[in-house]
Amino acid sequence: MKFEEQYEDVLHNLEFGIVQVYHRHPELVDWDAEAALNALMVFYNAQAQGKSAELRVLPSLQGEVARSVRVMCELHLGQGSLLDENDQPVEFGLPPKTIEEIIACLKRIRKSIQRWNKEGGRQGYLNFIKDYVL
Repeated sequence: MKFEEQYEDVLHNLEFGIVQVYHRHPELVDWDAEAALNALMVFYNAQAQGKSAELRVLPSLQGEVARSVRVMCELHLGQGSLLDENDQPVEFGLPPKTIEEIIACLKRIRKSIQRWNKEGGRQGYLNFIKDYVL
């Protein structure tokens, strides 16, 4: 099974976190998303090594992307929850992923950002995924 098929739900959710920010801030560029993912990879790599870690402070849009994607990462790690309209936790019933799996998914998305940015310019990746994610 291909990586994208095995982790389709995780990849989709992480990209959803990116696209949410893009819809609120159309000035967002691929570099902002890539910088946010890089910061998250450093954060989760530190956790995987048993080190205490804090997410690096990033400029506003990059920080917003990092926070949005982190919420999705935490859900898949079994460490967070989303609330419904009645402020009740929503159960997804998905088996938790490991930190290593989340890092691999972040790396896969970063690779996609680099590819589509090269092909489509400053917002090549964002414009490619925006119609597939929401």
